[in-house]
Amino acid sequence: MKQELNVGFIGNPNCGKTTLFNAYTGAKLKVANWPGVTVEKKEGAMKYHDHHFKLVDLPGIYSLTSYTMEEKLSREYIMSDQVDVIVDIADASSLERNLYLALQLIELGKPVNLALNMMDIVEERGMEIDLHRLPEMLGIPVIPVSARKKTGLDILMHTVAHHQKKIRQYSFEHHHATLIRCNDKRNKHEEYAMVYSDEIEDKIDQLEVLVRKHDPSLKNSRWYAIKLLEQDSEVQKTLGLDVSSIVDRSYEQEIIKQKYDFIDEVIEECVVNKAKKEASTDKIDAVLTNRYAGIPIFLGIMAMVFFLTFTVGDFLKGYFEVFLEYFSSGAADLLTNIGAGEMVTSLIVDGIIAGVGGILTFLPNIFILFLALAILEDSGYMSRVAYIMDGLMGKLGLSGRAFIPMLLGFGCSVPAVMASRALEDMKDRRKTVLVTPFMSCSARLPIYVLFSDVFFPEHAMIVAYSMYVIGLVIAILIALVMKCFERKKAVRTLLIELPEYKTPNAHTIFIYVWEKVKDYLTKAGTTIFVASIIVWFVLNFGPSGMVGENVSDSFGASIGKFLIPILAPAGIGLWQIGVCLISGLAAKEVVVSSFCVLFGISNINSDAGMTTLKATLQGYGFGSINAYALMIFCLLYTPCIATLATVKRELHSTKWMVASVVLQLSVAWGVATLFYQLASMFM
Repeated sequence: MKQELNVGFIGNPNCGKTTLFNAYTGAKLKVANWPGVTVEKKEGAMKYHDHHFKLVDLPGIYSLTSYTMEEKLSREYIMSDQVDVIVDIADASSLERNLYLALQLIELGKPVNLALNMMDIVEERGMEIDLHRLPEMLGIPVIPVSARKKTGLDILMHTVAHHQKKIRQYSFEHHHATLIRCNDKRNKHEEYAMVYSDEIEDKIDQLEVLVRKHDPSLKNSRWYAIKLLEQDSEVQKTLGLDVSSIVDRSYEQEIIKQKYDFIDEVIEECVVNKAKKEASTDKIDAVLTNRYAGIPIFLGIMAMVFFLTFTVGDFLKGYFEVFLEYFSSGAADLLTNIGAGEMVTSLIVDGIIAGVGGILTFLPNIFILFLALAILEDSGYMSRVAYIMDGLMGKLGLSGRAFIPMLLGFGCSVPAVMASRALEDMKDRRKTVLVTPFMSCSARLPIYVLFSDVFFPEHAMIVAYSMYVIGLVIAILIALVMKCFERKKAVRTLLIELPEYKTPNAHTIFIYVWEKVKDYLTKAGTTIFVASIIVWFVLNFGPSGMVGENVSDSFGASIGKFLIPILAPAGIGLWQIGVCLISGLAAKEVVVSSFCVLFGISNINSDAGMTTLKATLQGYGFGSINAYALMIFCLLYTPCIATLATVKRELHSTKWMVASVVLQLSVAWGVATLFYQLASMFM
């Protein structure tokens, strides 16, 4: 008989939930060796024998006491009637940290299966876990799995399918009465995995009576009673009970301590050779997270990333340039031979091929950048960057956790803005959302590669790298200015898991890089394709029809000329640049494709194309200072429309989206103008 089960995947951040979800469903969601990757629940389907499963990948949480948006999302789903079975994914190599959530889930009174992930790492460290004793102490099935190696997956689903109705699977065998000092008058050790001191248990009993009387339909009255003792605001609001005669204060700290006392006993009895755990992470962290060396090391690592992006990327780029040149000339010859009109030939060759092809030649640089970032993420280094930035971010009125969205901004601003959900305070979220787009996303890289190669050929890598540093500095300065206007100077602390360093997984890296490259190619085939056609039309048509070679009479020229007085102080007062910047609102790569169409250069990234572009721009008095000012403006001005839509959705406000546009345009114009005016005086 067929049936569908809703299975909720939950666990601590960075425990491998998304990797396990991908292994079951075939999905290719982003995974990384740092916390906070999943920011909303993802759903997928799979079949195991006659059972149909709907799997839900939830944001990582450390406990069922929720503060952030993602924590509340996970808690609400797990507590709802939508979930039939809970799969708690735990990092087996750090079991003591992961069991706290497991104990809370068990107290919910729902079927729970504990999946011990990363068992391959446990074996590598010479550790062993007693898989017979652990279920005896927790009362739930415990299944060893490795999401990366895809081992133990069938056994886990078999357990889920056949234990879906059972709350408790085993008879408890405890020896921890001396630890908690519980007389256990009701033999609760035979009924519950976690038993508290007599004082707390007495209060739980009293509260359970009130909870059941208030709502007899609740199946997990013990969990609600415990939460009332902790003075959980959500539970207090939901039940609306007056328990002041029983709960005279918050017992949260005592409950937490007693849970960890039990966890200590579990670890002592179930984990063997724990003392032999690999200490390499601590040794590496002593250097990489050093108070003084941490930030310089991070900047040095990023400099190396850009060195590889330019040296290796430019080497591979040459092959793309040759192919594009042959393809462009072949297309032109073919269109001429079949008698295509001049307008059609110009549209295809000068518009579509020049625009889309010019972007594709930057693919090797993009590939190398994403490959390097994927290795850094999967190795566990990126979360250390947030940690070492905590001191600096604290001085800006933000937690080091706010630096995580900023780091994600190096890839794409859309998921970076979404990652701000991990921040508890709404004011922090707004500040983070406003400054994150100043981080240079990968879509801007083609602009840097082109203009640094054209105007700074001997220092192209340094010039491009400086854009990323400037973006980081501007974001920090904007946050500092915002802090000055805060009325209340909040004290913020960083709580973030620093995962163990590990050898990057080839499959994980492949998925990460392929998804980024695929997005880049998809954008080239859709957004940039359409934008190239639109740019071609506005440049070749005007109020009187097709303008031919007299582009100055086109619609594009009219739009660009309107912007000349505004852009001139920043050294970018050419109408063509105005058109390019407007087109860049669709996607920042379109800025480069627009230059290809505007100046009729089919292979702009080739030596001949760059020479032509440089000579043309220099004819307008546009030199290296102007080029650097243009790169600064492209770095800082309004991000793509997709990012703006995400800002509106995350902040639930059109006003804040408009404010972000005004802020970014003002900062871009101000910084670019300041640089150009000062540089013109001294150079």
